[in-house]
Parts: sequence; structure tokens; C-alpha cells
Amino acid sequence: MDLMPTDDALLNTFPATELVRCNTADEAMDQLTALYEDAIALIKEDFEAFQENRLEGPSRPAFYPYLAAIVKPESLSRTSNLAFGNINGPGFHGMQITHPHVFRDYLMDQMSSLIRKHDAVFFVGKSTTRIPLTFALERAASALTPERRVEIKSRFNLPNLIATNDDIVDGKRISGVESVAPLSLFSAERIDYSLHRIRHYTATDPQHFQHFVLFTNYQRYVDEFIEFGRAEVEAGRYQMLIEPGERITRRGKPPSKDVIAKPPQMPAYHLVREGRTGITMVNIGVGPSNAKTVTDHLAVLRSHVWLMVGHCGGLRGSQRLGDYVLAHAYLRDDHVLDGALPTAIPLPTIAEVQVALAAAVSSVTGLNGRLLKERLRTGTVVTTDDRNWELRIDELALRFNQSRAIAIDMESATIAANGYRFRVPYGTLLCVSDRPLHGEVKLPGMADAFYEQSVSQHLQIGIRAMELLRDEAAIGTLHSRKLRSFDEPGFR
Repeated sequence: MDLMPTDDALLNTFPATELVRCNTADEAMDQLTALYEDAIALIKEDFEAFQENRLEGPSRPAFYPYLAAIVKPESLSRTSNLAFGNINGPGFHGMQITHPHVFRDYLMDQMSSLIRKHDAVFFVGKSTTRIPLTFALERAASALTPERRVEIKSRFNLPNLIATNDDIVDGKRISGVESVAPLSLFSAERIDYSLHRIRHYTATDPQHFQHFVLFTNYQRYVDEFIEFGRAEVEAGRYQMLIEPGERITRRGKPPSKDVIAKPPQMPAYHLVREGRTGITMVNIGVGPSNAKTVTDHLAVLRSHVWLMVGHCGGLRGSQRLGDYVLAHAYLRDDHVLDGALPTAIPLPTIAEVQVALAAAVSSVTGLNGRLLKERLRTGTVVTTDDRNWELRIDELALRFNQSRAIAIDMESATIAANGYRFRVPYGTLLCVSDRPLHGEVKLPGMADAFYEQSVSQHLQIGIRAMELLRDEAAIGTLHSRKLRSFDEPGFR
């Protein structure tokens, strides 16, 4: 079919109004920002009137901006095999937009890619989805009496959790069936929900998150990261270090605030570089529940890679304390994602991530060849939801043997599974901190000695791997086709 972007009848296909053609990505971005800011200003004005008893009747509707794209059939002949900026079929594509200032670089990159590869024509207007009050004004109801909070429900739009879901991510919506295919994996309400959760769990603003994210399960890694980050900022290699509570360290200046008295559940630390190409570290603590929670929300920020660097129990007699484990496969006994991603679904390793991690181990340790293989083992990592799994070894031994598992932890497979779900490249490099099956149980004295020797080197390996992966991302080869389904949205 010949899709003529100037035909108003065609534009009526989109769930949006007042659509205006934008000739460049910059023009579309400016229009999206203006519409969003106008909508937020309208909500603020009505809420202030409500607080002062001046609002008569319901609040005025304020809608998310809408980004529409039309792709002609003939443009698909120029498609690339890379998993970035591709449209699977011609026709209509669209998405609601929220917080355009947070996603400006991402949206510009994605729109520019579709224009370059597919001659995509973009339009910007107002969606038919209203912005909920609590997503627009985070603390809107905090100072109100219980009676007035009840009244809000009849005066303002509130979040619709039925529409805030992962149907696109989990393959429950097939774009070819709908008249307008989604441009994004997430609706605006789903994104807003996660942005608020990110602030709550990490005590930092989502806009500080860098594209390269390290997860750890021990505070000692965070302490090392802070020390490393301050040195890097002072040397001018990074712009700033941001800690929970918006505590910012810049070159030549002391931190802007004291350390917050009550750390959040999963504190985040951001070593900032231009274009968000720096490194974020999140201390997720111990357990698959936290790992799922934080990655569910960080997924909306569209990270370039997630790496898990933490401790594990070594399962093989040949392993020593301080040896490294590079996960090539995962045995999922964490259970927190079984409903969303059945355990029968394999989690492929991402070649670029595996190569970077192996190269980083060699670079930091100075080992190569046989000596490197003596310190670095690849194989299956078990992730369990039972911290006291050692007490069930009689029932687990057969499963460990059949899987050829070499290590066990409580987070790695969860992060990998959500990375797979959300199309974020992932990897795991663990350090053996105990060997329960071989008489070396993690006790306080032994653990302290191990931590002193291993944490700094392990963190340096993770950072070096991120530097290598930053180069992969810069040339567009990091985002693997293995993570793309057969019917993906245009925006990665």
C-alpha cells in the first residue's frame, strides 16, 4: 500500500489528536517536550486550585504526548541485520511519551536511526491517555487530609494499573494484529510507574543512571566503587560521582551533602560521563526478589548492559577461594520470574559481554593462557532462592550434577532472565567466597580475609569490562539479535 503522510485520513488511524508532521528528530523532540511541559503545568495549576478550594468540578484533561511514525513498504529493503533501529513491517507505529527530558538522547537516537534506515515520517500530537496526577506530581497527596485524598479520586485522573503492564515485553501483544504497532516496549504509564519506583528504591533520580550498570550483592564493592569514583572524578576522567540522597562530588570540590542517615533498600551510585556513558553501581543486597524488583524498573531506562559482580559458592573441588566464575549458562532455582518467563526458555549468553569479561579478567590479573584458566572457570551458575541450600544438599546433589553447575548464588540468573525479557545485554562474573561442599564454609574470620584480598580486583575487572563494552556500544554491535523477538517494536 502507498502510505501518504499528508493524507489526514491516515492520521486518524493513530490513537492521538492534533498530529503535526515533524521533518527532523530535533523538531519532533522539541514538540514532544513542549506538549509534555504544557500538560504538567495544567495539572499543577488545577491541583493548586484544588488545594485552595478553587477547583470547580473535575480537573481539565492533560494528555501524554504521542509520537507517530509511518513507514513505507519500499523503505524496508534498506534494513540492517543489526539489532538496532529496525522496523519489521511497513505501516503505522506509535507510542506515548513521558519525561522527554530524561529520555531525550534515547529518543533522538532511535528516531534518527529510523529516519536514516527507513525514511520514517514522524508526527507529534496528543495521545488519548491522560497523565495521572500522582505521576505528574509525586507528592501531590502527601499533605492532604484523608478526606481530601478520597476526593481526589473524583477530581483527578489516577494511575490505571490494568494498563500498566508488560504485555509487549512478554509477547502478549502481536503488533501485526493491531492497526498501530507499538514503537516501544513500554507505555508511558508503565515508564512513569518505574521512574517513581527507581527514586524510591535507590534514592537517586532516574536521570542520573548511566547506560552501563553493575549490580553487586555486598557493600564492600560499593565502598571500593566510591573510592575509585572519587579518584576518577578528580583525575578528570568522569564528570561527577552521585550517591544516594543526591550527594554529588565534582572535581576539586567536597561532596555537596552529607551521607544520608537512612540508606534506601537498593542504593545506587553513578559515575557520570557525557551522554550517560559512565557506570552506575547498584547494591541489590542478597536475594532474587530484590534483583527482579530493581531490574523490572531499570528496564525502562534502556541500559546498554547489566553486569552482575558478586560472590558465589564454588561447587567444584578444583576451585579455590578468590577464583572467578564466568557464567555461560544458568540453572534457575530462584522462582521469582517463573510466571513471566518459564524456566524451559533458555537464556543465551551474549558473545560481546562474555568476550569483554574474559578480556577484563586477563587485563586486570595479568594472566593468560593456562594460568588464566586456572583462575577463571566458565560454566553453569545456579541461582537459588534458599540461602540455606546447604541444608538440602542431599536432594540438590543430583540436580547440581546433571546441570554440571560450578557455582551457586542468589541473584545472577534473575538478572540474566530479566535482561533477556527486557532486551538488555547481560552477563555475570562471580568470585568464589566459600566452598561449602568441600569443607570451606563462609565464617566471619575467613570471610574478612577473603574480602580484603578479592573485592578491589574483582571490581576493577567489572569496570574494565564496562570500558570494553562502551566501545562495542559506540559502534552499535553490543545489542544482540538474540534478544529480539520476531515481532519487535522499532525502538530497542
